[in-house]
Amino acid sequence: MAVEHHDLAHEFPELKEQIHTLKTTNNHFRRLFDEYHELTIEVEKMENEVVPATTAREEEAKKQRLHLKDELYKMLTAQPA
Repeated sequence: MAVEHHDLAHEFPELKEQIHTLKTTNNHFRRLFDEYHELTIEVEKMENEVVPATTAREEEAKKQRLHLKDELYKMLTAQPA
């Protein structure tokens, strides 16, 4: 089964420029971005059955990733004050 990639560039292709800018200028965004990226790799390994995990653990990781994605999206789309 092919696993869909969930990196931010695939999730928000229209925001690639903002992703790059915030990664290089905002430490908080960069930390969340890195955490999201690491969690995405972990989830993909679980989905591909490279790393054994219970269904509950896999679902919890997906929920964490979704929360991070929501936070990152809010930062990407926030209007400057």
